[in-house]
Amino acid sequence: MKNNIIANVILGCTLFVISCTSISKKEISDKSTESTVYDRSRDVPVPDFGLQILKEGNDRFVKNKALADNISPEKRKQLKEKGQKPFAIILTCSDSRVPPEIIFDQGLGDLFVVRVAGNIIDSVVMGSIEYAVEHLHSSLIVVLGHEKCGAVTAAVDGGDVPGSIPAICQRIKPIVTNARKTVMDKEQLVVKVIEGNVEENVALLQHNKLLKETSELGKLKIIGGVYHLESGEVTFK
Repeated sequence: MKNNIIANVILGCTLFVISCTSISKKEISDKSTESTVYDRSRDVPVPDFGLQILKEGNDRFVKNKALADNISPEKRKQLKEKGQKPFAIILTCSDSRVPPEIIFDQGLGDLFVVRVAGNIIDSVVMGSIEYAVEHLHSSLIVVLGHEKCGAVTAAVDGGDVPGSIPAICQRIKPIVTNARKTVMDKEQLVVKVIEGNVEENVALLQHNKLLKETSELGKLKIIGGVYHLESGEVTFK
């Protein structure tokens, strides 16, 4: 009797382990079957089409449905031999929480990214953007600010800052001064300056001779946006 009980217990445990293993393998199999690799094969003939691709990618990211990126040796070889064709230029902050390829769910060679604290524009940044428009024929520029921007907060706080950081703050301070005319609460002020900083840099790009001429031909669109850290959503302006 005792031996039969022990045998039944052992058998039950064995069947349970087999069952768990089968479920685990099925789940892995189902997951691998459903997994879709993102690899943009479509050309982007007009700026609005590029903007739609960014919106779709950000929507996937927000819903936690981002696709796997094609980072295969074949893809890397293709990009090396045929060159890059980024359809959009993203000017954004250096903040580690705002990686454009991830939040827009794009792959290798899709985005030409320029990152600098406070997403400000100087001659080097402008030259980088001009290069992408003139030589890579990117048709969309997005100036992307983000919530809780440290550069903006530093400009709002004022005071002494070390090293070369003042060079960044000085570019943002006129926007702070203007925003203070209507907003006094610090948290609201930071939000307003983040938005104002995006608008200011969009305007700088729109008045650039090369970019303006390309825009007037319908080959380029310049817009702004703000990334929301918790939701992952980008609101375009």
